Amino acid sequence: MATASSRAAPIGLVIGCIIFGLGSLIVAHVDIGGWAMSFWRLAISGVVFAILAKVMRQQMPQSKRAIFYGLLSGAFLGLDLALWHESIYAVGPGISTLLNSLQIFFLAAIGFLYFNERQSIVQIISLFLAMLGVAMIGSPEFAHNSAATWGFVTGIVSGAMLAASMTFIRKTHDTEPTPIFMLMQLISIGGVLAMIVPMFIFDTGHILPNTWSEIGWVLIYGTVMQCLAWGLIAYSIPKLSLALTGLLLLTEPIAALVIDYSWLDKPINGLQWGGALLTMLAIYLGSLKPKPHSLRRYRFFSRFYKRDYK
Repeated sequence: MATASSRAAPIGLVIGCIIFGLGSLIVAHVDIGGWAMSFWRLAISGVVFAILAKVMRQQMPQSKRAIFYGLLSGAFLGLDLALWHESIYAVGPGISTLLNSLQIFFLAAIGFLYFNERQSIVQIISLFLAMLGVAMIGSPEFAHNSAATWGFVTGIVSGAMLAASMTFIRKTHDTEPTPIFMLMQLISIGGVLAMIVPMFIFDTGHILPNTWSEIGWVLIYGTVMQCLAWGLIAYSIPKLSLALTGLLLLTEPIAALVIDYSWLDKPINGLQWGGALLTMLAIYLGSLKPKPHSLRRYRFFSRFYKRDYK
């Protein structure tokens, strides 16, 4: 059984990452603003996680500080999603998802500044490779896309917001170990509350889906992309090595780039493909950190498999 589970883990992680990449396709086609799309994704997933927490009889943490950190993580996740959506509208799913994946470097900076985590030479080199890769991607895009500046800024900042969200998830768990469905419910609530005001300011007239088809896609986006994909990733990562995890997580931006190029007819030239490959190499190298000192995307899930919750 253990062997079968370990064999299934890489497949589950790849499928989860591809589902995330497909989510960007929904964002690109549904006529809803980026902030509103973030609101609906978190609101729908919040209902699902609340039901799962109730069925599994998981309890809200007793510590008010842990609850606050969970809600704050959700607020940053809401900002991450909203800015990622804005980047999708500006430069397409592929480039925006690749820029969002640069969060690994923001996590490294947070780990260095606040958790006293030392950075290896490989990680420092990977940062310069990532900067070069982004420059290779951006130079042709700025030449023909007037929204490129906004797309690159929002894409990179979305990665910083995701890193902040992951950090406060870690602080939530450090304050009081929290069952995963209850934690994700807190995150969803925090994100929904944070999106209400900017949604009405920036997305007036584009808050609600206009057709039954759009309602269906929004429901799929909130359940499949936020719940199923996260569930597959949460299940798979604790069963894989750190190096293999970093490599397989790159299937998310790869899937988004392929979708952008083949389905949405996004013009991506040779220089940009080279920059994308260089950036993904940099992201992979940046993820190769000794496990005891690591602070990585999704790595927090592994802790929930070490305790039994009643």
